[in-house]
Amino acid sequence: MKERLTDALYGLGWSAVKKLPERAATGLGRTIADTVWKRRGKGVLRLESNLARVVPDAGPQRLAELSKAGMRSYMRYWMESFRLPAWDRERVARSVHINDVHRLTDGIASDRGVVLALPHMANYDLAGVWLTRALDTPFTTVAERLRPESLYDRFVAYRESLGMEVLPHVGGSAFGTLARRLREGGLVCLVADRDLSASGIEVKFFGETARMPAGPALLAQQTGALLLPVTLWYDDTGVMQGRVHPPVDVPEAGTRAEKTSVMTQALADAYATGIAEHPEDWHMLQRLWLADLEEPRA
Repeated sequence: MKERLTDALYGLGWSAVKKLPERAATGLGRTIADTVWKRRGKGVLRLESNLARVVPDAGPQRLAELSKAGMRSYMRYWMESFRLPAWDRERVARSVHINDVHRLTDGIASDRGVVLALPHMANYDLAGVWLTRALDTPFTTVAERLRPESLYDRFVAYRESLGMEVLPHVGGSAFGTLARRLREGGLVCLVADRDLSASGIEVKFFGETARMPAGPALLAQQTGALLLPVTLWYDDTGVMQGRVHPPVDVPEAGTRAEKTSVMTQALADAYATGIAEHPEDWHMLQRLWLADLEEPRA
C-alpha cells in the first residue's frame, strides 16, 4: 500500500505540477519544504547532522537555518524536475550557467570520452537537460532501482524523455555499457558522492571517513576517458550555476586499487570544495559517513 501511494504521489507531481504557473509551483515547493522542515523528521535531522560536518563552527541556530534552506533547495529540485519536460530550449539555456565549461567542451571535442562525476547538489537533472539541449550532447547515466518498480519505470521514462540513456544501477552490465560509450567518445554522467554498493572506496570527507563509488575512477582507468568533477548550486538570481573542476588524472604509479583510491579521494576533495561554498544546495538526507552507518538504526 505504501509503495502504491508513493508511486501515485510522484505520478501526480509529474502530471499536475508541470501545469502550474511557475510562481505557483515555486510557492508550493517552498510551502512543502517549510512544512517538512518544521516536522523535524528523520530526513531533516540527518541533513542537519551532515551539515554539521560541513560547517563545524555552526551553532544550532545556524544549522537550523541551513537545513531549512537545504529543504527549500531540495524541494526546488523536485518542482523543477516535475516541470522540466515542459521547458523549451531557451528556458533551459537561461536557467543554467556553467563555469569553466571549456574543460568539458574540450574533452568532448577530443573524442576520448568524458566522465562527469558530481555530488547530490542543486538539480543534476536540469544540468543533464542543459547538456542535451544547450550542448547538443547526449549522455549515459545510471539510476538506482527504486521501489515500487513502477516508480523506477517512471524515473527512467522521465529521464529518457529528456534525452538521457539510463541504465539500472544493479548488475555488472552497466559498467560494461558505460565503458563502451566512453570508448566510442561518448559522455557519461554519474552522481558519485554516496556509495550504494559493497565495493565503495574509503575517503576522507570533511575530516571523517566516508565511502564513495569506485566507478568513475575505474572507468577513467579502463577507457582512458577524461574524469571531471562537477559541482552545482543555485545563485541569488534563480539561475543554477555549475563549475567543472580540473580533471582528475590517473596516477602513473601504483596498483589498480591504489590508483582508484587516489582518484576517488581527488573527487571527494573537489566535492568538498563545492559543498563547503554552498552547503544549502547539498541534498544529502541519508547517512554518509561510516560513523553514522555504524549507528544502530531506530
